Amino acid sequence: MAQQELFSTAPSLARVFVRAAVAGKKSGRSLPASELVLSGHSVARDHLMDYQRLCGFGVDDVLPHTYPHILGFPLQAELMARKAFPLPLVGLVHVENTITVRRTLTADDVLDIAVHAEDLREHPKGRQVDLVTEVSVEGESVWSGRSTYLARGKGNPDAERGAEAPGIPLGSAAAQWSLPGDLGRQYAAVSGDVNPIHLHRLTARAMGFPRAIAHGMWTSARTLGSFGRVANGPSTSHVWFRKPVLLPSRVDLVVDRSQALVVAGLRSTRRPETEHLVLSLETAS
Repeated sequence: MAQQELFSTAPSLARVFVRAAVAGKKSGRSLPASELVLSGHSVARDHLMDYQRLCGFGVDDVLPHTYPHILGFPLQAELMARKAFPLPLVGLVHVENTITVRRTLTADDVLDIAVHAEDLREHPKGRQVDLVTEVSVEGESVWSGRSTYLARGKGNPDAERGAEAPGIPLGSAAAQWSLPGDLGRQYAAVSGDVNPIHLHRLTARAMGFPRAIAHGMWTSARTLGSFGRVANGPSTSHVWFRKPVLLPSRVDLVVDRSQALVVAGLRSTRRPETEHLVLSLETAS
């Protein structure tokens, strides 16, 4: 039985990342039996509009498909930064994400946001864990997300890799985006995700990247934003993150709408063989 911890305000991500950076090595084979809950959260419309503009969504009172994720992410980070969590927050790689929107949400909705961890498991390249976010309004479950993170290390070559991603669509680009070098800082200002791999070339290099990389959830949100308002209603998305997007860069959006399950991908404009993500979207209509 999960032990609920109530928060009146979201944890500061800057403080969480500092705490995680100075923490010692972690170990363990079990997850904390805690559910962190942010109760009665009211959406700030100016923050919502900043997010919509940065991620390419229409600017109105409707919450974008991915917006509740950034409201729940501070609780995810707080849980992962704790000593009882067996994997280090710094260095975790976001490899997969699923979101289900059960009804259209607006800025008038008062949200209860709950986060817990589950399914710690082996992977060929280390260990994986899922952080599950549930959003409810007046007791009604309206949104859920599952973020899968990989801690790289000694893995089990016989371990399962998880659901196979569909192939990235072929053909000409539906759109081409030029991503500025400060995109990571722009998204961090809106999302609060100040992971140093996204902020500057020097801090990214310290973590093994040649340049700063775009946030995976920005690339996911920008892809969903290209579908228009249909993605913000009842729908389910599944995204697989592949190669990181180095900043600055240019990327191509490719889309296959030939079936009920829409599949989209981001690939490098300069090197089309470099795939950054594959995303599927299924809508209720």
